[in-house]
This record gives sequence, structure tokens and C-alpha cells, in this order.
Amino acid sequence: MALRKIVKVGDECLNKKCRPVTEFNDRLHALLDDMQETLTDAAGAGLAAPQVGVLRRICIVLDERDDSFMELINPEIVGESGEQTGVEGCLSVPGKWGIVTRPNVVKVRAQDRDGNWFEVEREGLTARAFCHEIEHLDGHLFVEHVDHFLTDEELETYMEGGEDE
Repeated sequence: MALRKIVKVGDECLNKKCRPVTEFNDRLHALLDDMQETLTDAAGAGLAAPQVGVLRRICIVLDERDDSFMELINPEIVGESGEQTGVEGCLSVPGKWGIVTRPNVVKVRAQDRDGNWFEVEREGLTARAFCHEIEHLDGHLFVEHVDHFLTDEELETYMEGGEDE
């Protein structure tokens, strides 16, 4: 495993639609392992392949239920319900935080590292991360959805739990 460099806003990789994964091999497994190590090091909630310069439909999301990684290959959102509004940031947009409204419950259909299809449904932060990371695969960033960018003071208030999501 190895740490990968996280590309930042302005890099053209972040604005391109990713191609589907068709080969489920050792190279894919190594990329997934590297992405997990990179995400752990960056202390984020999710990471998409274009954020490490790879234009493939791959992302990993930290499951808030048990702090395990969910690997999502060729993911698509197949269901959503409810609404949540809260603070969101991005490893590729350092220093920017904003208020974003997302579905509260999201169901995703994806493949695992061996090509097997599965469905997973989560709510809250994990659902937010599903939406955020899958949007990366279509060349979009969270800043397109921001209702309000937070000042440092507002961010501090949110992080201390002073405002509802």
C-alpha cells in the first residue's frame, strides 16, 4: 500500500466524467488499498478515484456505523429519501466548508473489488458521503451545491455542536 497524492481544485481530473471499471484485478485491488491508506491519512469521510488522479468509477466511503471502509466500484444511486442539511467539505477543496442539503437516506448499487454486485443503504453522514463521492465520478464538486460558505467563526460554531444540521 502507498499514500497517493490528493489532487486539488483546479486539476482537470476533478471535472471529468470517469469511465466504468471493467477489469477486476490486482491493479484495481492495489488502487483500492492505496485509496484506503490515503483516506485514513487524510482523516476524511470518503475518497473518489479522480481525487487521486484516476479517471475510473471507484470510490471508498467510511461507514459511520462501524468505521469500516465500503468500496464502491461502478456505483449508482438507486434510491434516496428524506433530507439533511449540514456542513460539508472536500479533501480536494482544502479550507472551504459549506452548508449543503442532501438526501438523508441513500441506497447505492455497486460492485465490490471482485466484480460482485451488491446494494447498500445508509443514512446520515454515510449517505452524505455516498452522494459527495459519486458526484466526483461525474466531474462535479460539492461547491456546486453550497447554500452558504462558512466563515472560520461559523465553522468553529458548527464543529462545537452549536447549531443544528
